[in-house]
Amino acid sequence: DSGSISLDGKDITLMPEHKRAKSIGRLFQDPMRGTAPGMTIEENLALAAGHGGWLSRVSKGDKKLFRDKLALLEMGLEDRMSQPVGLLSGGQRQRIGIARALATNPRFIVCDAALDPATAEKVLTLTKSIVSENNLTCLMITHNMQSALELGNRTIMMHGGNIIFDAEGEERSKLTVQDLLGKFKENAGKELDNDRMLLV
Repeated sequence: DSGSISLDGKDITLMPEHKRAKSIGRLFQDPMRGTAPGMTIEENLALAAGHGGWLSRVSKGDKKLFRDKLALLEMGLEDRMSQPVGLLSGGQRQRIGIARALATNPRFIVCDAALDPATAEKVLTLTKSIVSENNLTCLMITHNMQSALELGNRTIMMHGGNIIFDAEGEERSKLTVQDLLGKFKENAGKELDNDRMLLV
């Protein structure tokens, strides 16, 4: 409801979303939201790169760039560029979503990693390597408290839309999942009762 968004020291709070999207990649929890199922893989990547999708003329250079990004996903999708995304499995669509998020060479990625366990492990592994290799900042939303402690360098816990715990550095390195549960109870005033988070 309030505050500002700064990227590389520049205030982008009021920047139109389509312009902001050139610097921020988004990976959605639901792969249907991160892809256009009626378009081909190539058209999805062209659309994400700002080339207009169906209406675009994709250069040979663009096609090579798209193929290279798809090859990183290690699923052979670079050889299926003319296939409609709607015919892919959920896991394949999630990987197309990753390629779309990287299509504009963003400086920052927002990743909703609240996925089913089988898909989550593969997507998290891939995201970690891409973030590391491209020196990106990544904000990852997860219900997996172990991942929240193992990935990245800062853990922020939220409840009811408010930040109730924020840890980094040495304090964070010593935390366990039990510590996070304790912090939730201490700062939210009640036990965590989210079965999904407790069972992951």
